[in-house]
Amino acid sequence: MIEVIIDSIRISLISQHRVVMLREADSERQLAIWIGPCEAEAITIELQDTEMARPLTHDLLENSIAALGGKVSHILISDLKTDVYYATLFVDQGGKLLEIDCRPSDAIALAVRVKCAIFVNEDVMDEAGVYPEPDISEAEHDEPSAKEVDEEDLIGLDAFRDFVDTLDFDDEQGKKKK
Repeated sequence: MIEVIIDSIRISLISQHRVVMLREADSERQLAIWIGPCEAEAITIELQDTEMARPLTHDLLENSIAALGGKVSHILISDLKTDVYYATLFVDQGGKLLEIDCRPSDAIALAVRVKCAIFVNEDVMDEAGVYPEPDISEAEHDEPSAKEVDEEDLIGLDAFRDFVDTLDFDDEQGKKKK
């Protein structure tokens, strides 16, 4: 099992869905899980310590588990089948560890409330985990400087340079003013 933390919740520009980004605790590798807007809101409310007048659904679940003598031990994103993630909620009830099947989004919303660890099965992380692309500032350091560019690389740009040199920008601006 790989311990992860919630890196961010992102909004899809294409649909109403959200993406929760889980990041390995000791690495930059991330796992993206699509979740619904209600679950995203439930996670965000808790992460931002927003006070609600009445308990939300995941608060009700937390209260119910506690009232039945249980305590959430941890959650596990356990499987990935046909692009669907599966999760297991582990509840310690008087020394007996109960495993409860649930959606990852609900498990994560509950985990942030009870402040328990979130884990991902190694096979799932190996299959779907990704490393983020470097930032633009990091990428600039990887690109060769002007001094490192070979003359051969510049030969292909000669035709483009010739074209740009023929342009008369002052003339074009003068035409627009008239």
